[in-house]
Amino acid sequence: MFKKILIANRGEIAVRIQRACRELGIRSVAVFSDVDRASVHVRLADEAYPIGPAPSRESYLRIDKIIDVARRSGCDAVHPGYGFLAENPALPRACADAGLTFIGPPAEAMEALGSKTAGRQLARRSDVPSVPGANAPIENPEDAQALAQNMGYPVLLKAVAGGGGKGMRVVVRDAEFSSAWRDASSEAANAFGDPRLYLEKYLEKPRHIEIQILADAHGRVVSLGERECSVQRRHQKVIEEAPSPVVTPDLRKKMSEAAVRLARAGGYINAGTVEFLVDAQNNFYFLEVNTRLQVEHPVTEQVTGLDLVKLQIAIAAGHRLPFAWETITPRGHAMEVRLYAEDPDNNFFPSPGKIISRRVPSGPGIRLDEGVYSGWTVPMEYDPLLAKLIAWGNSREETIARLRRALEEYAVTGIKTNTALFRRILTEPDFLRADIHTKWLDELLRRPRAAASDLAAKYGAEEQKNCAADAAAIAAALWQTTQPAANSGAATSDGASRWKQEGRRKQVDRTP
Repeated sequence: MFKKILIANRGEIAVRIQRACRELGIRSVAVFSDVDRASVHVRLADEAYPIGPAPSRESYLRIDKIIDVARRSGCDAVHPGYGFLAENPALPRACADAGLTFIGPPAEAMEALGSKTAGRQLARRSDVPSVPGANAPIENPEDAQALAQNMGYPVLLKAVAGGGGKGMRVVVRDAEFSSAWRDASSEAANAFGDPRLYLEKYLEKPRHIEIQILADAHGRVVSLGERECSVQRRHQKVIEEAPSPVVTPDLRKKMSEAAVRLARAGGYINAGTVEFLVDAQNNFYFLEVNTRLQVEHPVTEQVTGLDLVKLQIAIAAGHRLPFAWETITPRGHAMEVRLYAEDPDNNFFPSPGKIISRRVPSGPGIRLDEGVYSGWTVPMEYDPLLAKLIAWGNSREETIARLRRALEEYAVTGIKTNTALFRRILTEPDFLRADIHTKWLDELLRRPRAAASDLAAKYGAEEQKNCAADAAAIAAALWQTTQPAANSGAATSDGASRWKQEGRRKQVDRTP
């Protein structure tokens, strides 16, 4: 087993990997940019080294700096986490040249599957159905636009590298194509250092369902089942759950077999995710392969009882997988929400700033993966993910109830968060029925919210009157506390305090 691992990432995923290393008795090495010097992942690491200014192109995307730190600190291996360099084949190649083990797939497998276009080509050769579209990067927008016109709108522009909804644009008419291409290419270049795009047909209202796979270097490839990731905002996953509420045992078997077949064809090793779109008739279409650990991996861990990060490390160290995929069946139900520093009431604008205080949830079935603390300043240079809140229950209904309770307990002051959005989603009838698709949340957010005038119909006039009386009593009592001591009177002649007097008056007011 490795003695020391460098974690080429930041935030909650770096903390997650550090904890796995600590449980395995492996020392962890953190790298950090100038604005991350006081971050949790730096504080928890056994060693930490600066790698440059805040912009990721000058720090977390600098392979030369990461390899230099790994060498100087005496590391055996490098774990990329997700995002940044996690799907860049240049990193595993640099690790190999430096005598380091990359905890992830080989560069060749990453190129064969991680590249969205190469993955589509391999899927077709492996008899895995895929969404119609381009099978290679399109170098100029004129060729892409001609293909879109031939296929028919709407179409989807996608970055060849990376994921997470970045570098993606839906184009519904010819007049929008040029600006969409420019925006998607620029975003892809900033996020992944690769501006290349490809194009595929945009399916209307599909479900997004992915299969978690693990593969060792001894030829065993296993499926750990599916995750439902259909609740998305602008192609960015918001809520994930496992198992999918609509996947039957037969469909699970077919999708798992397709995912395993594709991984074998690509010579895949380590953890990865094969993503599919599923239509209303339960036909599935290959979307892409994420050649890394997913943000939503905890939901699979909760229903399988497996630690995916430890398995990643063990596979990279040459160990065999100790189980076959046929033996993996989900236990209970798990659901994850991504807590961001953003303002849903202001078009989800990022909300960087100092966290004044925070209260975190706990109790049965609750897990919180986070990388923040009270007093820490959320930087504006990176993705504003604060934490991942995960709930587990014996059923989907119990899981939702636990997640609601946990969201009520979670509180952060000093910045805006998106917790109110999740409270809304978890009460929506469509969501409770699992009647969702990849555009469901975007449609929900376009609906007008209930106006204040609707409160009477919802709660009744009498309840509103009582609430107003409560507010008036509290206001009066608070006013009394601001008066001079001679007038305020801690107690009246009968020994009752002003607070008790107001309470008695309110009770009398409510008596028929």
